[in-house]
Amino acid sequence: MCVKSLKMLKFYIKINFYNLLYKKYLIKTGFTERQVMIIAINTRLLLKNKLEGIGWFSYETLKRITTQHPEHSFVFIFDRPYDQSFIFSPNVKPVVLFPQTRHPFLWLIWFELRIKKLLKKIKADLFFSPDGYLSLRSNVMSIAAIHDINFVHRPQDLPFLTRVYYNFFFPLFAKKAHRIVTVSEYSKQDISKSYGVESSKIDVVYNGANEIYTPVKTDVKKQIEENISNGKPYFIFVGALHPRKNVSGLLKAFDKYKSDTQSNIKLIIVGEKMFKNSELSNVFAKMTFKKDVVFVGRLSAVQLKKVIAGALALIFVPFFEGFGIPLVEAMKCDVPILASNVTSIPEVCGNAAIYANPYDINSIAEGMKKLVADERLRTNLIKQGRIQSSKFSWDKTAEKLWQSIEACLNDLK
Repeated sequence: MCVKSLKMLKFYIKINFYNLLYKKYLIKTGFTERQVMIIAINTRLLLKNKLEGIGWFSYETLKRITTQHPEHSFVFIFDRPYDQSFIFSPNVKPVVLFPQTRHPFLWLIWFELRIKKLLKKIKADLFFSPDGYLSLRSNVMSIAAIHDINFVHRPQDLPFLTRVYYNFFFPLFAKKAHRIVTVSEYSKQDISKSYGVESSKIDVVYNGANEIYTPVKTDVKKQIEENISNGKPYFIFVGALHPRKNVSGLLKAFDKYKSDTQSNIKLIIVGEKMFKNSELSNVFAKMTFKKDVVFVGRLSAVQLKKVIAGALALIFVPFFEGFGIPLVEAMKCDVPILASNVTSIPEVCGNAAIYANPYDINSIAEGMKKLVADERLRTNLIKQGRIQSSKFSWDKTAEKLWQSIEACLNDLK
């Protein structure tokens, strides 16, 4: 037997032995055999200092669920060496399955071969995938978090193989899943209609926002402006620089706003490039007021909180969005919002934003003018944001997600 095979054999013996002891312990301390479940979770997007939307969803919900439910055993499945901070409680056992999932062909290998084999070996009762990918070849009951299906409506935004994979496999994932969770009523109806899935099978689990997102005092806001925008007021955008986020349209609208008003306001762009970026680069190169745009890349949660809280307004005008966590972060920081009037965004913002047509540069520019000129409007939006943001918290997200998982576990009994 080769060294690699021996190591894998030892691992499987170890994890099954652990699960046996764990079940016996829980039964002895008051839990019944039927209550003790092995829940395997795809945690490949738990990446230290690289958490994006789904990564934050995974982090915030799993941190709460694993600690609140010691009666169950959780197996976290990573595709690369993991950070110990993601092992939230004693009932979490980490597993690393290679190869790293960096390409559609590797997704196939990981989910259809490696995940299938692992779920069988550890005798998993349930497989939960926070990014929606499932193992079609596994017969383990599954729950998929499909946050949105933007690739159905905007396939041109993605590389060829990625969009082919998504549009072939995600309808199959949706049909295989015992239950689906998604992050807005808009996405629920979109998934149901696009994939022919009964809406009763889909649970809405809104995203939340980190507790650190809070308002700052005026003097602190001035200091943030000094550090980030040379003391000038600024708009902020937060998100991956992906074509569907419409950052190119945002830049064009900002250029028009500056040309029309001669304002000293700057634009701060927070986020990393993803996929096709040539249009964004070309638009930026042609801007008249490019010196007033600052790309700061990815920021830590602590840094981001300061930069959002210091902004005059959040400008968030994507073509398509399943939820939009920065919207809630801005509301919690008492920052008014100019947002797209499409997809899930009006559902998330309610009365806490003014809206623009993301396909109309003039509409976005006019929204900027209105926000800057009308202090009473900004004050009202802040007030509405405090009300609206109370609907969203990671505690509520974790609670709703657990209800979906528990519904699946109950169906196993």
